[in-house]
Amino acid sequence: MFNITRKSIQWGNDTLTLETGKIARQADASVIATYGETSVMANVTFAKSPKPDQDFFPLTVHYQEKYYAAGKVPGGFLKREARPSDKETLTARLIDRPIRPLFIDGFKNEVLVMCTVLSHDLVNDPDIVAMIAASAALTLSGVPFRGPIAGCRVGFEDGTYVLNPTVDDMHELRLNPEQRLDLVVAGTKNAVMMVESEAYELSESEMLNAVLFAHEQIQPVIDLIVSLAEAAAKAAFAFSPVDTSHIMDKVKSVGEDALREAYGIHDKQERVTALAAARKNILENISEELRENTETLSVIKKLEAAILRGSVVQSGNRIDGRNTTAVRPIECETGLLPRAHGSALFTRGETQGLVVTTLGTGDDEQFIDALHGTFKSNFMLHYNFPPYSVGEVGRVGPPGRREIGHGKLAWRALQAVLPAPTDFPYTIRVVSEITESNGSSSMASVCGGSLSMMDAGVPLKAPVAGVAMGLILEEDGSYAILTDILGDEDHLGDMDFKVAGTEKGITSLQMDIKVAGITPEIMEQALAQARGGRLHILNEMAKALSEAGEFSIHAPRIETLTIPVAKIRDVIGSGGKVIREIVETSGAKVDVNDDGVIKLASPDGQAIKIAYDMIQQIVAEPEAGKIYRGTVAKVMDFGAFVTFFGKRDGLVHVSQIENRRINHPSDVLRQGQEVWVKLLGFDDRGKVRLSMKVVDQQTGNELSN
Repeated sequence: MFNITRKSIQWGNDTLTLETGKIARQADASVIATYGETSVMANVTFAKSPKPDQDFFPLTVHYQEKYYAAGKVPGGFLKREARPSDKETLTARLIDRPIRPLFIDGFKNEVLVMCTVLSHDLVNDPDIVAMIAASAALTLSGVPFRGPIAGCRVGFEDGTYVLNPTVDDMHELRLNPEQRLDLVVAGTKNAVMMVESEAYELSESEMLNAVLFAHEQIQPVIDLIVSLAEAAAKAAFAFSPVDTSHIMDKVKSVGEDALREAYGIHDKQERVTALAAARKNILENISEELRENTETLSVIKKLEAAILRGSVVQSGNRIDGRNTTAVRPIECETGLLPRAHGSALFTRGETQGLVVTTLGTGDDEQFIDALHGTFKSNFMLHYNFPPYSVGEVGRVGPPGRREIGHGKLAWRALQAVLPAPTDFPYTIRVVSEITESNGSSSMASVCGGSLSMMDAGVPLKAPVAGVAMGLILEEDGSYAILTDILGDEDHLGDMDFKVAGTEKGITSLQMDIKVAGITPEIMEQALAQARGGRLHILNEMAKALSEAGEFSIHAPRIETLTIPVAKIRDVIGSGGKVIREIVETSGAKVDVNDDGVIKLASPDGQAIKIAYDMIQQIVAEPEAGKIYRGTVAKVMDFGAFVTFFGKRDGLVHVSQIENRRINHPSDVLRQGQEVWVKLLGFDDRGKVRLSMKVVDQQTGNELSN
């Protein structure tokens, strides 16, 4: 009934197996990839003809994590998987980015790639397994795909690169100073296609060697996919690119001069207006047949790309007048918003980000429900890209894949320099509002985020800046690497290479390319050029702010204290009675962790002091030889019981009340009377022994005689 094909290799610390022919046989291709006990099913389907008037390539990639894969039931009221999580969205982008450039030019049939996590061993992250499964399914499907690709994750510990570190290793990256890298690389047999990373100030050479190490490690996986395809691939889909040379000839004859003139305008808005007029003029001066041809707009875009690219490679001059290494003019300003805890306006040319920092308490931490467990995050970065930032109208709704991806990139760049939670016990939320955009708004979010957090008083280990690099690679092998690319250079170029970091090293690297890979030499030059741009931007940022500023008066104050774990029950009380009393009396927020760390938060310093003193009275132990203020709780024939040091009590024997003989303690003391007592010590049964006669009852000072 089934025609099963299975191939396996030993890869790193586990066995990687690819299987097809048993499940989802009506899809064009279905592959289940298993690494360790993590399994992902990838299904590929594609339309056998394009939709009428289709003028773009409609590739859709979905990645789904099923909770049953880890033996869990989803949280919430619905108890089923709902909208994609950020992890699912980011993984879908991770798979999409390296495969999209490898489809044959001109192919416009709809393609759907669906990856479903079936099993998760809580050791191997499913994202890499999903990428491999998707590549294998595309290779088997017959779709015109110039793959296969493969991907892997790389760690860096004790100067050694580690292939496919575990989920726990990467989850604890911030808490493990020895683990300095979380790098994902995807590539073909001959070239790197995509890079995504977060790092702890790695040098350019360390990062480059990590990428090369990853490319070397994926070669056996590519060979495995080829071996599977040789046994089970479908016949190649019959597709030939449409010959558009006659359209190009006509478009060039009627519009090349106008397009060149438009691309000679330095101002973005003027250039956009001129380009729109040039395109309109082209469409008005060609035949109706060509005007209705779905390839015409693509041809116009190819002509624009040729004009922009040729000018840069040949002359080194870019459309805004800069050379290849120059960064646009930068203006930085902090403290714009009076009530915000921290704010910064970062403007680089025609790209601008208003970035705002809010400091919260432990109650504001984000709960993340993931396959490998539920955990909290005390650092969030959210990126918003409204239509007005590019002078357009459009729908405004929840964040899309691009906004989630750009926000995560900025998060990766900044998380490496955050103070330890024990040193700065705040929840940090950074929001980047992109108010203008003409290239690299994610890197503007990094720069603005660094300034905004320092303005809020966050003691960053070092300021962070980011820069986007571009590449124009011609067929003859000539190329130009561009620093701080514009939007047009991103759209019409061959590479988007974003590098963020401190003066010391790289904290994040992301690379996407539109050609079949780049060489190590190009990547090395791009990293070196990016370092120069990053240092220039850091110098410009330092003119506004170079270290943490004063703490905002509107931010909550947080103090921490650590108590013995055995005392946690005393602080909370039966049914939470004691901690509620502390909160109501002091007005401060009180957060007690299982490890005995207590966070006290309030804008009012006096409220924190009251809560602190109340907790200390509960958990602290009285010390023999010290003097305390107390209250007489009960008078007996043999002495008096005095409550002191919170709710503790001890006995003042009748012989310890005064330096004279008294008939009865009631002659001197009454219930409710405040007295000074010295803790003499504890008897054999642990009872407290107190003395009044050795203390001056007026001043509370110990008597010398």
